[in-house]
Amino acid sequence: MKIYFMGICGTAMGNVAVMLKKANHEIIGADTGVYDPMKSVLEKESIKYYDSYDVERLKKLKPDLVVIGNAMSRGNPEVEYLLASREINFISLAELVGTKVIDKRKCLVVSGTHGKTSTSCMASVLLKSLYNDTGWLIGGVPRDLESGSNFGSENSPFVIEGDEYDTAFFDKRSKFIHYRPHVLLINNIEFDHGDIFRDLEDVKRTFTHVRRIVSGQGAIIENVDDANIASLETPKWVKRLTVGLNENAFLQIKNFTQTGESSSFELHCQGRMKKFEWALPALYNARNAAMAIMGCSVIAGLENPLDLDFSPLEKFQGVQRRQEIICDTEKVVVVEDFGHHPTAIAGTIEALKLKYKTRKVIACFEPRSNTAKTNVFEKDFALALNNADEIYLGAIFNVEKIEESKRLNPLHMKEICKDKLQYFDSNENLLNTLLQNTKNSKENLCVIFFSNGSFDRIHKRYADECSKA
Repeated sequence: MKIYFMGICGTAMGNVAVMLKKANHEIIGADTGVYDPMKSVLEKESIKYYDSYDVERLKKLKPDLVVIGNAMSRGNPEVEYLLASREINFISLAELVGTKVIDKRKCLVVSGTHGKTSTSCMASVLLKSLYNDTGWLIGGVPRDLESGSNFGSENSPFVIEGDEYDTAFFDKRSKFIHYRPHVLLINNIEFDHGDIFRDLEDVKRTFTHVRRIVSGQGAIIENVDDANIASLETPKWVKRLTVGLNENAFLQIKNFTQTGESSSFELHCQGRMKKFEWALPALYNARNAAMAIMGCSVIAGLENPLDLDFSPLEKFQGVQRRQEIICDTEKVVVVEDFGHHPTAIAGTIEALKLKYKTRKVIACFEPRSNTAKTNVFEKDFALALNNADEIYLGAIFNVEKIEESKRLNPLHMKEICKDKLQYFDSNENLLNTLLQNTKNSKENLCVIFFSNGSFDRIHKRYADECSKA
């Protein structure tokens, strides 16, 4: 089958495209503003894509099916052609995955506002060690797996990142509804995606909906320390298992410590204990690991999660763009992170300050997501970034598309952060100032770039210049 992906360079879209190519489908696609890491992934797999949308080209390609990404909307010329001509069948990515990839398999769905990608990757590593034919779909580029997607066998378990964002312009249900979980992990719930959810109650409602379709033979795995999860209705037909610091957790995390290049913690369950040590920093990563261990133990049919061999995580490296070190010199450590929500940003800065206690931490943030560009989290972003020693606020992406009264206002953030914060009307100006200040600094630095997009690639250019110095 010839399958055409609209928005192919999204992480989920690109990984599904790779998966289906390996299943012997002919894959092509289109996108705009193509950037890494998916650009490199597609090119490595020799998948052809176009950096534009063109109706005449689409007609000539004559695909059997078009997969429409959730970034597509009415007004896109190819969308309008599909709707008007009705000559080519189209489907959303989530429906394609739910019906053609997951189908009847036992599916481990990892959900929550934060930690989905890392936890999905951990679960995939663990299940791969148990079942050679495990399938997975990860919304990023893992460093511990051969790719971000793997079809596996039709009888194998499947791990997927369960996004609460809507499915497509023609299907406003959350994506994870299409995945019909056997096991559902819920890491945490916060307000996010202000462009599609009205408030926190609206977000909680969609998590309530997905809990209602979890298999009665599976389980819901919950972060017991999260008050928003605790406030959800209790499902009567599904087993619930809890993970967290609370002494009432079924799988309890205790004695977390972080020292320099490593961290350790204990897992307690049913009177037993296992200690675990690895290179990843931060308590939230320990929680991600515990959630993955709990979920995989249910898939494997184990009564106690400590019976699971989780040694495959000891050398876990994580996912590209999640606290990824892209330059490491005596003078400067440069980190790239996908952070675009205040809680995630605050946690990452805290972890880096613990890891690099002798370095000045500089946070560079590009407000790029549909929520980050607005004033919804204006104060929260300021408070989160204020934990850094210096803050460089990049240009607000496509700010002209946001009503002026709803835009994030850097001046309001500066009222909280004071002279720590510098705002730049272009990312190029940010880069030039940062390079000059780095050159003049007498301190060793840790510079982190937060963006869920390309940041105009200034983080890569900065890392290159620092590597040459």
